[in-house]
Amino acid sequence: MKALIIVDVQNDFCEDGALEVPNGSSVVPVINKLIDRFDAIIQTQDWHPSGHHSFASSHDGKSPYETVELDYGTQVLWPDHCVQGTNGADFHKELQTDKSQVIIRKGFRAPIDSYSTFYENDQKTKTGLTGYLKDRGITDLYVTGLATDFCVKWSVLDGIKEGFNVHIVEDAVRGIDLEGSLDEAWKEMKEAGVTVTTSDKISG
Repeated sequence: MKALIIVDVQNDFCEDGALEVPNGSSVVPVINKLIDRFDAIIQTQDWHPSGHHSFASSHDGKSPYETVELDYGTQVLWPDHCVQGTNGADFHKELQTDKSQVIIRKGFRAPIDSYSTFYENDQKTKTGLTGYLKDRGITDLYVTGLATDFCVKWSVLDGIKEGFNVHIVEDAVRGIDLEGSLDEAWKEMKEAGVTVTTSDKISG
C-alpha cells in the first residue's frame, strides 16, 4: 500500500507569502491529480506560535536567513511565517484537502523547529506518523510539496530511516535554494536511496 505525503502547501510558502517558495503554487494542480491514486493521504502543516525561536524577529540583531546555534544544533532563522490561526498558515485554497486522512502539524513547540514529517529538528521528538503508517500497512511513500530543500528533504530522509520505500515526485515539489541548498538536497536524497519519479508515472 502507498501513501501520498503533501508537505506544507500553505499560503505563506506560495506566491506573495511571508516565506515564498518560487513557483510554489505550481505544485497544487499536480498534487490534486494524484490524490485519487493513493491508499492514504497525509498532509503536513507548519503551525508556529507567535515568537517562535526559528523566527529572526525572536533574536535581537538577527536577520532572516542568518543562522544561530540552538540546543539541537544550527537553525536557519526565517521570516515570521505560518503563525497559528493566520491566513498564511492556511492551506492553498485550490489544494484538495477533503480526502486527507491525517494532518500533521509541525513547529507548534516554541523552542524547536520542525521540518520533517516524522521528527522535530532535534531528531528525537516523534510526530507519531511512523506508527500510523505502519498500522495502516503502508510500505511506500510518495512525497510532494514545499520546500524541496528543507521540509521535503527531511521528510524523505527520515522516511527512509524509518524503513519506508520513499519516492519523491519531481514535478510536485519546489525549493527555496539558499546558497546551493537545493542541489545539495537532491544529492543527499539520492545518496540516501530515494526513488525520483514524476506524476505521470504513478498509477492508481
